[in-house]
Amino acid sequence: MLRVVVLGAGAGGGVPQWNCGCDGCRAARANGHELYRTQASVAFSGDGEHWFLINASPDLRQQLNAAPQLHPKAGALRHTPVAGVILTNGEVDAVAGLLSMREGSPFTVYAHEKVLAILASNSIFNVLNEKIVKRQPIGISEPFEPKFPDGARSGLEVVAFAVPGKSAWYLEGKAHPGGESGDGDTLGLKVTDKSTGKCFYFIAACAEVTDALKAEIDGAALVFFDGTVWRDDEMIKAGLGHKTGKSMGHVAMSGADGAIARLADLSLDRKMFLHINNSNPALLPDTPERKTAEAAGWQIPADGTEIVL
Repeated sequence: MLRVVVLGAGAGGGVPQWNCGCDGCRAARANGHELYRTQASVAFSGDGEHWFLINASPDLRQQLNAAPQLHPKAGALRHTPVAGVILTNGEVDAVAGLLSMREGSPFTVYAHEKVLAILASNSIFNVLNEKIVKRQPIGISEPFEPKFPDGARSGLEVVAFAVPGKSAWYLEGKAHPGGESGDGDTLGLKVTDKSTGKCFYFIAACAEVTDALKAEIDGAALVFFDGTVWRDDEMIKAGLGHKTGKSMGHVAMSGADGAIARLADLSLDRKMFLHINNSNPALLPDTPERKTAEAAGWQIPADGTEIVL
């Protein structure tokens, strides 16, 4: 049985952002924690005891404390159910949480070599002793079975695949530690419970919905998909930035080329947007944008949402 917990559904900075007074952030502060979103990450498990994280957001400590499934077991002085972390990109909101896991518990970091090169180039990540926290490269379209810290098999299969995107924004105009050529900076993941065949997809960043991507995810029991912005020029119109969603590596929810329209003809049992920016009106429950997304079968999950497949 495959269990998935949404640790965070927000984009970089979460909702509300610490220095933002936009409509979404003001609404979140006014309505308490109902609208709060920490930065995007999910946890999954095949046995309910050992869990793997997809991305380690800057909010990870808060997320782990808020999720009872990921608490240390009763009576243990030092323990964590977290067996590994799988990174889909090298952005700050995907890797910074690794620094909150420096207390000496063994786990494995799985990532493409380009992302591992980013970690290796920044000595601050050396607080994770590589004798205890292993770094394992993963290849594109190469299935692997994440292991428990004692080496036992998890019974899960993970396949990483390239999606349209870009390298981390802090590398713009600079030499990439992992080289400029080839895919690997932006990955989607397919996670399968080998005993049941149930699977889910995680795609937190995607600049374009291609036909190849549609064919990949068609028929899935659950898809988490990039929901950063409602419209491509959203942040510009709101006065919050000068970049479009696509230039940041994120396809819009709406529009003829947006996620809702492009994925409408697929057979997906459940589909959830995550990595939702504070500027996105679909975050707010009573907006026309939220109603449009829900009418198309999409969910906007709250942090802590658990799905069992």
